[in-house]
Amino acid sequence: MIRLFAPSRFTYLRVVRASAWYDLVVTAGFATPWTYALLHGGLSSLGRALGLGVLPALDPVQTLYANLMGSVVVVWALLRIVKPLPVHGLLDGVARTLFATWQAYALAHGATRLLWLFFVVEVAFGLAQLVPWWLNRRTNLVDLAGRADEPPAQRSETAPEGIDVTSPGDYTADAAEAEEKAAPMLRPGTSPATNPS
Repeated sequence: MIRLFAPSRFTYLRVVRASAWYDLVVTAGFATPWTYALLHGGLSSLGRALGLGVLPALDPVQTLYANLMGSVVVVWALLRIVKPLPVHGLLDGVARTLFATWQAYALAHGATRLLWLFFVVEVAFGLAQLVPWWLNRRTNLVDLAGRADEPPAQRSETAPEGIDVTSPGDYTADAAEAEEKAAPMLRPGTSPATNPS
């Protein structure tokens, strides 16, 4: 079994949240038929002005697929804004790889060159979210391989950056706050209960 190690928490979560804000701003207009009609006209005008081509004429099926994509991406963006986790960045990076692949396919088959604007951002955010996982995995595998010949009692069970390799979940700031609240409150002059064992 290959175990993935989350990248450095704070800087990485900023990237996850920034990509979510980008998604929210860019795809909110795709989420309803009315906003998509306005966005479609605006993108076609922009493409015409930049000499990149216009979008095909609106039709109900195109609008439906635009609305489905917009709705799902808006919800996914809100999750990453409200509760960003390293694994959200990993999954978003995979999704951006898929989006960029299909955008490249469309460009190769004559889609408007306006799509290049979206393609560049997909690739950039995809790399920004996937490369740290790849680099961190390699670093931790080398670290763990170097300690494989140590007796278990001497082996540290924590990965770099304080990530606990013995637990499957990510340690988040919310988890730390929850632990703090769950800890018994001690008044001055009292001590925690001792374990009889």
